[in-house]
Amino acid sequence: MVLLVSAGCNQGFSMKKKQCIALSFFLIMVLSVSADCPQGFHLKKGKCIDINECEEDVPRCGENAICTNTNGSYYCQCKGGFRSSTGKVNFTAGGCKDIQECLENKDICGPNAKCENAIPYYSCTCDKGFISTTGNKTFRHDQNATCEDINECQKGNPCGRNALCNNTQGSYYCVCNAGFGLKSGRLNFSGNLEQCEDICITDKTICGSGTCHHGASGHYCVCQTGFTNYGNNMSRCTELNCDVFKDINDAKERFHIVDGLVNYMEKTCQELTNNKRPVHLNGEETLKRFLNMTDELLSSAFLNYKRKVSDFLDLVGNALRLIGPLTNSSRIYISSTHTELDMLVHKGPVIPKGNITLSTNHASLDIQMEIAAGDPAYYPGFTTVSLMSYSNLENSTDGFFNGMKPQKNQSFKINSKVATVTVSNRNTSHLKTPVNLTLYHLEEQANQTFHICVFWDSSLNGGSWSDRGCSVAESSLEYTSCSCNHLGTFVILTAHNEIEEKFEFHLIIWVFLSLSLICLFISILTFSMIQSIKSPRTTIHLNLCISLFIANLVFLAGISHIENQDGCTVVTGILHFSYLATFLWMCLDSVQLFRMIMLVLNTNFKTLHMMAVACGVPAVIVAISALANSKGHGTDRYCWVTQGFIWNYFGPACVIIIVNIFFFFITVWKLAQKFSSVNPDLDDLHKIEAFTISALAQLFVLGNTWIFGSFQFQENHTAMAYLTIFGSLEGVTLFTVYCLFSRQVREEYKHALTRICAPRKKSDRKARVSKRAQDTGECQL
Repeated sequence: MVLLVSAGCNQGFSMKKKQCIALSFFLIMVLSVSADCPQGFHLKKGKCIDINECEEDVPRCGENAICTNTNGSYYCQCKGGFRSSTGKVNFTAGGCKDIQECLENKDICGPNAKCENAIPYYSCTCDKGFISTTGNKTFRHDQNATCEDINECQKGNPCGRNALCNNTQGSYYCVCNAGFGLKSGRLNFSGNLEQCEDICITDKTICGSGTCHHGASGHYCVCQTGFTNYGNNMSRCTELNCDVFKDINDAKERFHIVDGLVNYMEKTCQELTNNKRPVHLNGEETLKRFLNMTDELLSSAFLNYKRKVSDFLDLVGNALRLIGPLTNSSRIYISSTHTELDMLVHKGPVIPKGNITLSTNHASLDIQMEIAAGDPAYYPGFTTVSLMSYSNLENSTDGFFNGMKPQKNQSFKINSKVATVTVSNRNTSHLKTPVNLTLYHLEEQANQTFHICVFWDSSLNGGSWSDRGCSVAESSLEYTSCSCNHLGTFVILTAHNEIEEKFEFHLIIWVFLSLSLICLFISILTFSMIQSIKSPRTTIHLNLCISLFIANLVFLAGISHIENQDGCTVVTGILHFSYLATFLWMCLDSVQLFRMIMLVLNTNFKTLHMMAVACGVPAVIVAISALANSKGHGTDRYCWVTQGFIWNYFGPACVIIIVNIFFFFITVWKLAQKFSSVNPDLDDLHKIEAFTISALAQLFVLGNTWIFGSFQFQENHTAMAYLTIFGSLEGVTLFTVYCLFSRQVREEYKHALTRICAPRKKSDRKARVSKRAQDTGECQL
C-alpha cells in the first residue's frame, strides 16, 4: 500500500507532495500496529482478537470430523466410527476414514453372531437358532448384548408323538422311540419332512428270516427253527448251520479231546437255533475253554494227516464265529500255551466302517470293517473279527505242498507261524478289497530263496497249502506282508532253488578226501612210530591228524545219509566234535610254534592239559547243542548242524581262526627276521621266495580254509564249493608240511625204504645207527 501511494505521487497524481507524504506515514503507522497481533488473531479496535477458524466458510476439518476452536488455533477430531488418516486423535491436517470393525476384531460380536460393517459403526446379527439377550434384531458389543440358543423343543412338539426331541446349540433333532423308525432308514430327523412310524411296517426285513412284533419296549424278532439272533431279540435272525460240527464225527471218534469240544459246540449251536441263549454260556469263558482244549490237541500227535488238519481248521473257524457274538467285551485278547487270539466284537444296529488292526506276537492283520460285516441287507446286528496264531502247527503242516507248482529243482519250507483269520461274514471266498496280513519269519531269508504267501485249501486232496488269490505285498529279512482276496488260514513258505550239483564236483571231493585220508594215515604212523622225532609239537601233530582223519572218514561215509534220523544225529555229533577238536589242535600248534620262535622257551604244554582243552571243550559244546535241541542235527540234505544251531560250530571255529591269524602274522614276522639274520647274503629274491613258502604253508596248516567248506553244508554256492575242494586237501597239506618238509623225517623215510629194498648187515646197521646217534644225539628207529 505504501509503495502504491509512493508510486502514485511519483507519477503525478493530483495531490500535493505534503499530502502524499502524510498518507504514506499514516499507512505505515497502521501496518505497524496490526503487525503486533500473533498468528490466529486479528486487530479490532486496536486490540488483537482470536480468529474462530471453525466458523469460516470453508470447513477446515472436512467431513466426518468435529472442529474445535482454541485460543489462536484449532484442532479436529473424527466422529464415532471413523479414524484419522494420520492415526492421531487430534489433528489439523488430513481427513477421517471409516473403521472396519468386523475386519479388525472378528470376535467383536461374540459367539453365534455375524458382524456386518456400516458407516459409521457396525451391526451384529445372531445366527439361525439364536436370539440376542436384548431381544433386538441387531446390536453392538457396547450394548451388553449376546446371542443365546433358542430351545426349539420347548416350542410345541416339533418331533411328533412317536419321537423324542433333543435340543442342540442352534438347532435340534428328533429320535424315534423304541419300536418306531423312519422310512428313509435314517437314525434321526428334524423338521416335518419325515415322521416316525412302526418299525415293523417301515422295515419289513429288520428281523431277517424272523417275524417282527411291536412291544412296549420296542420291536422284537421271533426266529424260526434253524435261525438265531444270539439271544438279542432286537437283532436280525440269521441261519446257523450246526451240521458243520457233525461233519467231523470221524475226528471225534478218534480223539477224545475233539469229541468233547465238538459235542460242547454242537450243543451250544442247537440251543441257539431253538431261539434260546444258553444261560450257562459266557463268551469269554467259552473262548478260554476252547483254547485250552485246542492246546491239548496241538500238543498231541493227532494232527498227523492233512484231512485232520482240515477238520481242525474248519472247527476253529466255525467255533470263533459261534462264540464271538456271545461275548460281552468289544476287544478280547487271550494267550495260551500253543495259541494266541486277538478278537474284535462290534454290536449295534449301525454297520461299522473303517480299517482296524489285530495283532499277535507272530502276525498282524489289517482289514476293513465293511468286509467283516458283509452285505448291509443281511447285517445281523453284530460284527466279529479274530486273528488266531498257533505256536507249533507249522510242524504238522510242513510238507503238504500238493497245491503248489514248484519249478525245476525248487523246494518249499514253512518259514512262519500259522495264523487263522475269521470274521462273522461267511461270504469271504472272493473279496473286492483284499486284506493285508503280515507274518514274521522263523528264519532270515537266505540267498537263492524267496517267500510265497499261501493259505490252507481244504478242497485240494484233503488239504494242502496253495498260493491261489494271495500275493506278496512286501518282504524283508524279518517279515512278509501278504495281500489276499479271501480269508482263511495263512503261512509263509520259503522257496529254495537248488542248484543241481555236478558229478564232477562230487568226484573231485571224494578223490581229494581219499588222498587226504591216505596222507593222514601215513602221518599218524610217522608221528606215533618214529621215536627220534617225538616232541610236544609232534604230539600235537599226531592228535591233529587223528581228529582230521576221523572227521574225513565219517564225512565220506555218512554225510549224505539222511534217511536214518538217529544215525544222522550220530554222524553230525561226530563231525561236530572232530572238526572242533581239529581246530583246537591247530590253535595249540600255533601257540606252541609262537612260544618256540618268539619267546624262545623250552617249556612245553603238558600232554594231559592239551588233551583236556582239545577234547573237553568240543565235548561240552556238542553236549550242550544236543541237549538244547535234539533235532538240531541234520538238515534236509546233509547230516550237519541245522541253521538255528550252526553257530555252535562257527562261533568257536571263528574264535580259533582269529587267534591263529594273530599268531600267524607274529610268527611270519619273526621268521622273516630269522631269514635275514641267518642268511645275510641271500638276495632279495631268495628272501621273498623263502618268506612266501613259509607263509603259505603256515596258512594251510592253521586250517583257515576249512571254515569255507562248512558253509557248503548250508547253501550251494559255487565259490564255496571250490573252496571246499581246497579244504579237502588239508590232509595232504599236513603230510607235506610236517613230514616231507622235515629233513629228519625224510631221512627216516629214506632209511626205511633202504632197509626194505636192500637190507644191510646187522653190524653195518648198528654202526650207522651208533654213528648217527653220536652226531645228532637223537634216538633212532
